[in-house]
Amino acid sequence: MSAAKIALVTGAGHRLGRYIACGLADRGYDCIVHYHRAKSEAEETARQVRKRKRSVVLVQADLATMDGIAAVVGAAREFTEYLHLLVNNAGVFPGAAFERVTPEIFDSAIHVNVRSAFFLSQQLLPLLRNARGSSIINIASAGAYHPWVNHIPYNISKAGLVMLTRALAKALAPDVRVNAVAPGVVVVPDEPVRKELSPEKIPLRRHGQPEDIVRAVLYLAEDACYLTGHVLPVDGGIIDTQ
Repeated sequence: MSAAKIALVTGAGHRLGRYIACGLADRGYDCIVHYHRAKSEAEETARQVRKRKRSVVLVQADLATMDGIAAVVGAAREFTEYLHLLVNNAGVFPGAAFERVTPEIFDSAIHVNVRSAFFLSQQLLPLLRNARGSSIINIASAGAYHPWVNHIPYNISKAGLVMLTRALAKALAPDVRVNAVAPGVVVVPDEPVRKELSPEKIPLRRHGQPEDIVRAVLYLAEDACYLTGHVLPVDGGIIDTQ
């Protein structure tokens, strides 16, 4: 078992999850990196973590299923008796007009975006309690506050994740702090930007960068020792000004 701080980041094969895992490695965390389909991307995340002289474990699982949740929990228990940080980052972003939403689309959003965070937090709680000063950080969304007509199941799931954050903060205090980050529009390098997401609609007049979210995660994990039940918008001012 490693003597370092240990973090588990779901959906860390690519996009924000990779940046979060690497940011945590820079701060001295060994990482348990979960991915679903992005195997080659997850291997690159692992390479980046090792480049930072930290240990890493990869675990593949479909978090839409309880078997997938059990696989992640099992991998964590094999790796460590202590978990200092759980980042529930994995998510899906299904798009469909209201009339075209199917039960499968609805269930996918709920199961991945909020149910997996609930049961991972529940089943990893003994490991979190074994570590001093541990916390859970949920990656919510500005979509928890603003309805998007073609992403209603997503909106519902992220609003549920906000309430889960606040409820768990009470349920797990004082042993484990629980907070969330609510990103707005985040542009990941080498990915196309949707034309309708104009920076002119954002009070700070720019899209978010992955580093903005990483800094928020590190703040909640490392510095905000008297903060729990808080949802931190990182959106250039969209939530607070509309």
